[in-house]
Formats: sequence, structure tokens, C-alpha cells
Amino acid sequence: MALVKYNNNSISAITSTGLTSGAMTLIKEQTASASATIDFVDGTSDVVLDNTYPIYLFKFINVHPATDGANFQFQGNAAGGSGFNETITSTLFDAWSKEDGSNSSMAYNSNDLAQETVFQRLTDTGGNGNDECCSGYLQLFNPSDTTFVKHFISVANTYYSDNFTVQTFGAGYFNTTSAIDEIQFKFTSGNIDAGTIKLYGIKDS
Repeated sequence: MALVKYNNNSISAITSTGLTSGAMTLIKEQTASASATIDFVDGTSDVVLDNTYPIYLFKFINVHPATDGANFQFQGNAAGGSGFNETITSTLFDAWSKEDGSNSSMAYNSNDLAQETVFQRLTDTGGNGNDECCSGYLQLFNPSDTTFVKHFISVANTYYSDNFTVQTFGAGYFNTTSAIDEIQFKFTSGNIDAGTIKLYGIKDS
């Protein structure tokens, strides 16, 4: 079999890689500083959360609770509604391992919701030590659709308050055919002491 050699001219002649560029667009970045909540509201402060994109991706990075043992969570608000209290059905499970290797396992997490209007947990119990935080993502599918429910998937890792790493996997749906155009993040108690949340829109998906 002959060996094919490429030179600078043949490489520079390539006009397309076949890869899609710009499929994921950063819409808004917010940084917490002793913040009670972080809100993403369509049409406010350059936030887009409508039918522009079929999928929205929230990335939360090094989110640090002011209160030890707090859980990071979210809820939505339907267009024209008031309060973050949409009906959610969800499922959760955790995988964890302790720093000293004494405890590691995987199990169902009973903090899932069954037709409830409270906030949905994204993480397990987080620590508020100087080096403790949580990071992960939340995907929201077709939030502006007015025919179907609104599905979401989440994955997060937490520095658990008892010196564990805990990965929490979640999924569920807002059980409403109304468009969801607001998402709020907060801890179960205390402020968001620090951390960044980025909102992306994903096209061609």
C-alpha cells in the first residue's frame, strides 16, 4: 500500500472539516456573591429562554454554600405565572466515595419529587469549608413548547460535608404545557456564597 504524504499546499486547500461551529452559544453568565438566589428570566438582563434554542444548558461551577449541609436546587416559573412553584416529577440517584476510602457505594436518592411544587435538588449535602463546593450541569429541553411537558437532566458533583465526593444524577419534567421562561437556583438554606452559573443555548440538536 502506497504511503500518502501531505504538504502545506494540500492542507491549506481544505475548506471544510464537516464540523458544526457555533452550535452552543453562551447567553448569560452570573457570579454569586452572598446571593440569596440566581435567576435567569427570559427578556431580562440579556437572558434568552424561549424558542430560540431547542435545548438550554446551565453549567454551575464551584458553587459554594454559606451554610454547611445545604443542598443546591432549582425551580422554574411558567410564562405569565408568579412564583417558582411548577409541578415536578423526578428521579435521583447518587454515587459516592469517602476521602479515606472507607465508604463508597451507589443508591437511590429519596429526594426525588412526585407531582410536587417545591424546589428540585441538584446536589446532595454540600459543605461550606473554604475548599468545598459543587459543580455540574442542568439541561432543559424545549422550555417554550406549549404541547408537551418540559424534560430536564442534571449531573452534579459535590464535596459532601462529611468529606465525601458525591455525584448526583437527576432527571424529570415540569408537568405543564405552559412555556417555562424563568429558572431560579438557590440552596436549601443560606446564601450562595460564591460560584458561577453559565447559560448556553444549543442549536442543531
